[in-house]
Amino acid sequence: MGFTVLRGGLLTTVQDAGRYGFQGQGFPVCGAMDLTAFRLANLLLGNPPDEAALEVTLLGPSLEFDAPTCVAITGGDFSPTLSGTPVPAYTALRVRPGDVLTLGGARTGTRGYIAFSGLLDVQPVLGSRSTCLACGVGGFHGRKLEAGDRLGERSVRLLSRLGARRLPPPDYDRDDGVLRVVPGPQDGLFTPRGLETFLTGEYTVTARSDRMGMRLEGPAIAAVSTSDILSDGIAPGAVQVASDGQPIVLLSDRQTTGGYAKIATLASVDIPRLVQTRPDRKVRFRAVSVDEARRLLLQEHRSLQRLRRRFAPGPAAALRRFFTAPVPWGGSNRTEGGKEPCKPST
Repeated sequence: MGFTVLRGGLLTTVQDAGRYGFQGQGFPVCGAMDLTAFRLANLLLGNPPDEAALEVTLLGPSLEFDAPTCVAITGGDFSPTLSGTPVPAYTALRVRPGDVLTLGGARTGTRGYIAFSGLLDVQPVLGSRSTCLACGVGGFHGRKLEAGDRLGERSVRLLSRLGARRLPPPDYDRDDGVLRVVPGPQDGLFTPRGLETFLTGEYTVTARSDRMGMRLEGPAIAAVSTSDILSDGIAPGAVQVASDGQPIVLLSDRQTTGGYAKIATLASVDIPRLVQTRPDRKVRFRAVSVDEARRLLLQEHRSLQRLRRRFAPGPAAALRRFFTAPVPWGGSNRTEGGKEPCKPST
């Protein structure tokens, strides 16, 4: 059971929460760019929050299913349709054999996520199912999806009350573009004027941005002498300043070490906001303390925990049954009032 890719979209890859513990061997962490939207897609289906899903960039794929399952779409507005009928994002959806799920061009945001109740059947590499495009490992043969690819699902799942499995979608167009950063670790290599420029200037997201980093253009940030340093490790959201004085915010596919000074690090909770920012949109930076960044992250973690409990399929024993027990498929593809369960086939 699974689906066939009819159209791969611009850049559709398998991603999970990332590949940790191997940066010392040169492997990037990779993983979902917008971890919040990614985790919400899984939580809507009662999946583990870091379970592998498809990440869609700017133009989505078209998938034809050969078995019943349930899916959830989050992130930007890609105008999803199921067999030609518009369907909502941030909602658990029933899919029947023969149905075609299509995501178009992003109307808001830049990235979307498709999670599956049956869990994608791709082999972990170094403990992760994330695609590392630079290394050609993980995900589906280490590459983006293309027409003709077929992916399976590795378990049989039952979901109940689909109509209750929904969340309000975010409005990325209303984002104020103010991103919170923790100064450092090499902010001392920049002049007082350079630091002021960074925190008061307005920067434009460029089309040269990718999964490695968001390249920004705006007022040049002045270094005391040079922004070149001995290469050291790079945290997610690190803001490097290149020799031309322009900032680059390093993201999921970032290199493991870098030789440009890092003036600040984006607060983890604001990384999803940045990666959903479309080219030519403007952003600004505001300094916060480490304690404030931690508080914001803890607040988000607690919110996700509440949602996880809300959308969990049941107690642990019931969850094990959902993964192992074959249950007859029943009912139509659409729910009425959220009362009809999504049942897997035998």
